[in-house]
Amino acid sequence: MRVAIRVNGQEYSSEIEPRLLLVHFLRSTLGLTGTHWGCDTSNCGACTVWLDGVPVKSCTTLAAMADGHEVKTIEGLESGGVLDPVQQGFIEEHGLQCGFCTPGMMMAARALLDRNPDPDEATIREAISGNLCRCTGYENIVRAIRWAAAHQTAQEGAIA
Repeated sequence: MRVAIRVNGQEYSSEIEPRLLLVHFLRSTLGLTGTHWGCDTSNCGACTVWLDGVPVKSCTTLAAMADGHEVKTIEGLESGGVLDPVQQGFIEEHGLQCGFCTPGMMMAARALLDRNPDPDEATIREAISGNLCRCTGYENIVRAIRWAAAHQTAQEGAIA
């Protein structure tokens, strides 16, 4: 079957198997390897991307379900060579260790900050609860998201 999917603002059209998972379409067909393939059961969240602005687990989403829709991956967070405040926050606050969960964690965090630009710690923890990190106690991840919340307004002003 043929699908047409807009990924990170660019149109892609490809012939795919109907059973192809979105994570495999992104990684193997498009070469966007920032989205990680982890548990294959929707438990870890490493594969989180946005489908029409809503975070989804791409390991249990068929590529065919994205036909005619917009997908945003971790590669789409950076804009014009400037890191998204969430990406910068993970650097500033050491919000990653092995980095495997990081792309999905960042996509969940950006979705939260788009809905709630100043979340408290409990709200952040709830928002990332579908994303597992096996290396940390989440303290630095929460700090990274709080850093991003505090710095996103300043960056938006600099970009405008």
